[in-house]
Amino acid sequence: MSTILIVGSGASGVHLAQTLLERGRAVLMLDVGLERPAPALPKADFNGLKTRLDDPVAYFLGPSGEAVVFPTEGARYYGFPPSKDYVFASPPAFRAAASGFEPVISFAAGGLAEAWTGGVYPLNDGELVDFPFGFSTLAPHYATVVRRIGITATRDDLERYSPWFEDYQEPLETDPHSARLLERYARARPGLNKDLGFYLGRSRVAVLSRDLEDRNECNYLGRCLWGCPREALYAPSSTLKQLRRHPGFRYLPGLYVTHFTYDGDTVTGIAATAVADGTRHQFSADAYALAAGTLCSSKILLESIFQRTGRVLELSGLMDNRQMMIPFLNLGMLGQVVETHSYQFHQIALGITRGRSEEYVHGQISTLKAAAVHPVVQNLPFDLRSSLAIFRATHGALGVANVWLHDRRDARNVVTIRPRPNGEGTDLVIRYAADDDADRVAKTMRTVKRALWRLGCVVPPGMAKVLPHGASIHYAGTVPMSREHREFTCTPDCRSHDFSNLYFADGVSFPFLPAKNLTFTLMANAIRIGDALPN
Repeated sequence: MSTILIVGSGASGVHLAQTLLERGRAVLMLDVGLERPAPALPKADFNGLKTRLDDPVAYFLGPSGEAVVFPTEGARYYGFPPSKDYVFASPPAFRAAASGFEPVISFAAGGLAEAWTGGVYPLNDGELVDFPFGFSTLAPHYATVVRRIGITATRDDLERYSPWFEDYQEPLETDPHSARLLERYARARPGLNKDLGFYLGRSRVAVLSRDLEDRNECNYLGRCLWGCPREALYAPSSTLKQLRRHPGFRYLPGLYVTHFTYDGDTVTGIAATAVADGTRHQFSADAYALAAGTLCSSKILLESIFQRTGRVLELSGLMDNRQMMIPFLNLGMLGQVVETHSYQFHQIALGITRGRSEEYVHGQISTLKAAAVHPVVQNLPFDLRSSLAIFRATHGALGVANVWLHDRRDARNVVTIRPRPNGEGTDLVIRYAADDDADRVAKTMRTVKRALWRLGCVVPPGMAKVLPHGASIHYAGTVPMSREHREFTCTPDCRSHDFSNLYFADGVSFPFLPAKNLTFTLMANAIRIGDALPN
């Protein structure tokens, strides 16, 4: 039985592994694998955590208040809680520097999707126009993901942009704020579609409305942001847990992979350092797949060449979706009681069409129910007492539209490495050029604000934010798929053009980055790679 070595346990890695195991292959997975802590009071709802925990302030904001979001220009209106710290921690051996870019990297068991909000939207033919295949190629693999992880959806106006799958589960109960927006949209729909190219519908979300295998359906505890104790909201660690029960799967956490060794165009092994004691280890297999995330997989490739040749090279074309956060007030919800016994993340998604189909604008609307309130309060231009009073009166009406734009590969956006002076490894270096998307951002902002106004909402002046590059955590493009045999590209099946037994199973291989959340496509593409990988 041939063995495939996979680096990384994120969404791509675990679904590639599951596919290979189903095809009778043996899988060895190397991972730093920082683990999620056990959930506090797993049966308690959000209000129960506040009243029953010994120190709820430390749980929600951290022992030293480290989860407090300060009102800087690029700050979000909500941040990650202390319970997600493990997702963003790094081993001591890893260092990164960036200009024009704020990278977010994970070494968690399950990767960055351990902290995602579950948005899953398939790419259509228009959005795949720069890929060497179309929707029909990915469709069966999207369908496999739907069956594996459970996705809720309903048929609505977004179906024209996000193709439908029969195995979707029924959507969760709609919170009152989101229900009101959908009701207003039903009345204003013709004008919004025609005048603004604006469409609204239910989010496609990787959350269970029915039990699936050993995961439980959502019962509206209101703890989504802190990590669902029922595993209703899918995380790759759930799949990893299943894989570890398979006799053909071997998982080795606590290992920081630095590079691979090679002879000619053949990878001969993987070099890794133990996080605990710094000891060095070497692993070999029949084929190798990098699924460590775009930035880390890029670094592994670059350091591999550096260790063999001494050359410091660059990978160009890094992509990241530009993200906007647009807070608003739903005027019909002013003074309404906030219901925390609800699914907390986005329940509504939006789409804006303007010109070519690959330039589709994607967004998700979250109504602020059980999220930390201090980022909103401290951004109000009043003293604390006044801001708190205003917040209490408007809490039930608060919402945030997160909106993303597509991105294209640009040679000025570079991932490289920098050798350390002591000769002990290299640092990851990212250079992201100043972009020229100000016009796209301004037009999108105007469209969203006009659409929200027609839905009975207002956007407070000066509170919309354009987040810095890197904030979306949708990274791709440094080793793109290509039918042509070019250096630092890969085949349509994501096999390296430079190394005959090396595959790229994460976002490095994407030649274009549509505005939609990319995790669904990462999982589907990993399954496609696993199906195509020769025996």
